[in-house]
Amino acid sequence: MEITVSLKDLFFILLGAGALILIGYLICLVKNLVVTVKHTNVILKDAEVVSNIAAEKATEIDKAISDVSESVGNISDIIKGNQSTIKALTCLINSLGSLKNLLKNDTE
Repeated sequence: MEITVSLKDLFFILLGAGALILIGYLICLVKNLVVTVKHTNVILKDAEVVSNIAAEKATEIDKAISDVSESVGNISDIIKGNQSTIKALTCLINSLGSLKNLLKNDTE
């Protein structure tokens, strides 16, 4: 029994085999990409949580800095004799309370 294969048929056979191999590689690639996308989504969710925490802390720090700034201004006014001692001490206590709350939230 003899089988005659022309060059055209051989080309199509090789082209089909190459296409099957390429499809196998593409399936592996898509499988790996699905895993990569899942890990990337987890990382992005963690980054979102971290950025939200950082934004909250920045707001708290901004409030504490403004309280400290106000108390320092009040202390300088006391030194100049332009403001009452009670108001300055109140602002100082408020700023210390803000710093305490900030440090308390950092440890949690």
